[in-house]
Amino acid sequence: MPDPLANFPAVDVGPTYRDVLALAWPMTLKAIILYGTVVIDAYLVSALGESALAAMGLAAAIAGVVLSAILAFANAMQIRTAQAFGTRDLVFLKSVLASGLVVSTSIGCLGLLVVVLGGGSLLSALAPSAEVAGLAKEYLAIFSLVILAESVGQCVSSFFNGCGRTRIPLYSFCLSLPINVAASLVLIHGHLGLPAFGVAGAAMGSAIAAFVQVGFLIVRVRQINGHLRHVAGWRQVNFLSTLKRHVFFALPIAATFFSAGLAMHVCTFIYAKLSINEFAALTIITPWIMVAGTIGMQWTQATGIIVAQLLGQNQQESVMDRFLSSAWRGSFVASGIVAVIYASVCLSANALYVDLSAETRAVLMGFLPILFILPFPKGSNAICGNTLRASGDTIYVMYIFLSSQWLFRVPATALAVIYFDVSAFWVLTLLVWEELLKFPIFHRRLLTGNWKRADVSS
Repeated sequence: MPDPLANFPAVDVGPTYRDVLALAWPMTLKAIILYGTVVIDAYLVSALGESALAAMGLAAAIAGVVLSAILAFANAMQIRTAQAFGTRDLVFLKSVLASGLVVSTSIGCLGLLVVVLGGGSLLSALAPSAEVAGLAKEYLAIFSLVILAESVGQCVSSFFNGCGRTRIPLYSFCLSLPINVAASLVLIHGHLGLPAFGVAGAAMGSAIAAFVQVGFLIVRVRQINGHLRHVAGWRQVNFLSTLKRHVFFALPIAATFFSAGLAMHVCTFIYAKLSINEFAALTIITPWIMVAGTIGMQWTQATGIIVAQLLGQNQQESVMDRFLSSAWRGSFVASGIVAVIYASVCLSANALYVDLSAETRAVLMGFLPILFILPFPKGSNAICGNTLRASGDTIYVMYIFLSSQWLFRVPATALAVIYFDVSAFWVLTLLVWEELLKFPIFHRRLLTGNWKRADVSS
C-alpha cells in the first residue's frame, strides 16, 4: 500500500511561496468555475423569459442559504484536516474525515427538511406572481438533490484540500461543468427526443452534475484514503467525544463565513435605496469583487493550510517565520493582480457595458481608486486570519469579523445610504474602512507569536 502521507513536505525543508502557489491555483480555478456555473445556468434559463429567470433566482436564493452553511463548515473542515495531516496521525485523520462527514450531511439533511417544510410557503410569499411561484417550486424540489450531493462533495473536497491534494476537487469541477451545461441544455429545451422541462430542466442538469462530481470524489477518497476504514480508535475517548471536539473547532469558523455572506446580502438590500444608476453600478461591480477577489483569498487559504500542517508537525518557529514571510510577499503580488483586474474593469466600463447609461458607467469609473486600494489591506488581514485559524485561535478571529460586519459595515452602510444619502462612491469606501479597522487588531495578535507555539494535536 502506498504511503498515505507521501506528498507531505519533508520536515527539514521549509515550504515557501511556491508551495502556496501549488495549493492555491487549483483552489482559485475551482472557485472561478463555481461562479461561472451560476452565470451559465442563468444564461441557459434566460432564453425562457423573465418569469423563468426570476423563478430560478428565488429558488436558488433559498437553497443558497443551506449551501452557504455547508460551505462554511467545509472551510473549517479544511483547516482541521491540515492540522491532522501535519501530525501524520492516521487516527486523527480518520476522526476528522468521519466527523466532518457527519456534520456536513446533518446540515444538508436539516436544511433539506426546512426547505421541504417551509420553502413552498416562502416562495409563494416572495414571488411576484403565481406563475413564478409555481416554476420556483418545481426548480427547488429538484435542486434539493444538489444540497444532498454538496453536503458530501464539499466535505470531501475540503478534506483533499487540507491534505494538500487541491487538484482533485478541481478535476471534479472540470468533470461536472460540461455535464451540467449539456444536460441542462437538453432538458430545458427538450433535445434528443426528450420532453422540454423548462426551468425544472436546469435543476435536473445541476443535480446530475452534482452527483457525478460527488461520485468522482467518493471514488478518489476511497482509492487514496480507503485504508483509514481499517484504522482502529478515535482521536478522543469515543466517536461522540471526537465529534463534539470537531464541532467546537468548526463552529467559530463556520459562523464567520456564514455571517460574511449574510452581511453582504443585507448590504445589497440597503444598496437598493440608492439611485437606479448607482445601484446598477454596485450590482455590476460586486460579482467582479467576488470573482477576482478569489485570487487573493485562495492564496491566503492555502497559506493557512500549510501553517496548520507545520503546526501539526511541531515545526521550528524559524521555519514558520520564514514560510509566513514568503507567503506574505506572495500575498502582496496576488493583491496586486486583483487590483489590476479591478482597475481594468473600471477603465473598460465604456467598452464592456455599452448598453448602460453614461451616468452608470461614470459611477463605475469612479470606483477605480477604492478598488485599487482594497485588495492590499484585505489580503494582509486574510493572511492573519487564516494563520490564526490554523493555530486554533478561531473564536478571536470570529469576534473580529462579526464585530466589523455588524457593528460597523452594516449599520454604517444603512446610515450612509438611508440617513445621509451619500453617493455610491462613499458607500463603497466602507469596505476599505472595514479592512483598516481590522488591520491593527489582526496584526497585533499575529505579531505576539503565540500562534507558532499552539498545540493543534488535541
